[in-house]
Amino acid sequence: MKYRRIQQAVLGSLFAALICVATLVVQIPVPATHGYINLGDCFVVLSGILLGPVYGPLASGIGSALTDVITGYAVYAPATFIIKALMAFVCAIITKKHKTALFTVIASFIAEVFMTAGYYAFEAFILKFGAAAAAEVPMNLIQGAASIIISILIISAINKSEKLRNMFYGKGSDEL
Repeated sequence: MKYRRIQQAVLGSLFAALICVATLVVQIPVPATHGYINLGDCFVVLSGILLGPVYGPLASGIGSALTDVITGYAVYAPATFIIKALMAFVCAIITKKHKTALFTVIASFIAEVFMTAGYYAFEAFILKFGAAAAAEVPMNLIQGAASIIISILIISAINKSEKLRNMFYGKGSDEL
């Protein structure tokens, strides 16, 4: 049991770094909103599915918020931490008992809806952007769709490797 907790903590740290790097390296600027589309969300979804409801949300929140600080969007960091942690938590809870591709798609979709709504609410009501916050919604939906597709591809690859399945799900676990 102790070994599993250490392994989860290490994987959580690696996922936080992976989320940060994936968000930093793959950035497609959106001039209309001064933001960017990134691939960090696919690893946020994966961290929830693969690391569970504790380490997945922590890795997602920390890795994503760190990216905001590094890229000069520090004002978003607290909201990002909450939104991305919630996304991973949703994915972890939905796929915990139903480890099928269908539930992975459902969990990812719901998580991306939370992300889109969360950033809209933060920008509209906390940052006081009002209706202008709606300009981000289509870009967040595109980012979410890409994340769902990439997450499914990565989960499928993990399920084809016995060593990776054992590392993430433990021996004797059902694959996704």
